[in-house]
Amino acid sequence: MIDSNQIIVYGGTGFYGQKVVEKLVKKRQSVKVVTRNAENAKNIVGDNVLLFQGDVTEKGTIEKSLENVGAIVICLSAMSNKLIRRMKEIERDAVLEIMEQAKKANISRLVYMSGYEMRKQLLDDLKIPEFGEIKIEIEEKIRQSDFNWTILGDAPAFEMFFAFTNKGRMAVPGGGLNAFPTISPEDVGEITAQIVLREDLSGKRIKLTGPKAYSFPEVAKLMTVIGGKRIKHMTIPLFLINIVSFLLLPFTPFVRYLYKSLKMLNNFPADLAENVPEDHKLLRRLFDYEPVTLEMEINRRINNNSL
Repeated sequence: MIDSNQIIVYGGTGFYGQKVVEKLVKKRQSVKVVTRNAENAKNIVGDNVLLFQGDVTEKGTIEKSLENVGAIVICLSAMSNKLIRRMKEIERDAVLEIMEQAKKANISRLVYMSGYEMRKQLLDDLKIPEFGEIKIEIEEKIRQSDFNWTILGDAPAFEMFFAFTNKGRMAVPGGGLNAFPTISPEDVGEITAQIVLREDLSGKRIKLTGPKAYSFPEVAKLMTVIGGKRIKHMTIPLFLINIVSFLLLPFTPFVRYLYKSLKMLNNFPADLAENVPEDHKLLRRLFDYEPVTLEMEINRRINNNSL
């Protein structure tokens, strides 16, 4: 177990990061989060978290935020319309600076959230090499370091399926016919919290996924069966998103990045999808948690009238 004053979570107000913070607090850990807006952050992570106000892209912020810290969780993401132009600053430069300052502060425990599996050849074949180049570079830097590191290959959240579903229709760019892994943010938070507190997972890359890989049409059928109302799966030509992304590029690169993400999902490797049950079994062996399944999430949303 980590014997130190604080665990710092960079990206602790983000989609997965806030769940990591929540689970660590429940385990009675002292948690610190770096934020540019302390008031907004407090509304997200609550009163039991130490908030350090500053910009994670600034060296001074990183250096000072690491005081009294014994372990680091990095789940920084610029995947939003607001932050996308600063992706290199946030996801690459800031992470490398965190590693540099952590080394100077003699902090050894480092947990880094990455993509499920980063295959450079696949990205090159799809002509979207820049989609994963930052994470591939960071992972390599971490592997070559002296940190007590663990890399997490996070699957997309279940939210992916619900984001394309509205008024009885699931309209998916490209169709989403390939199965791919997904996971509940609750499970990401719980597993990550357990990982950062353990010392026996050094040098490991662990994939975080739910029990099964699903395609969008399969999920539409599942929603229909569970909810009793038909959810119709529809395919939107992916080339339309490609055209729109180019047209909007002078105004925002976000849609372009979204297109690349959708292209990746529509070409998700079959061998990785087939391996998902085994990846999940490994999680159940390594960690003490009860997973939230997609069926459970669908039921929850039906009961809350949010589906």
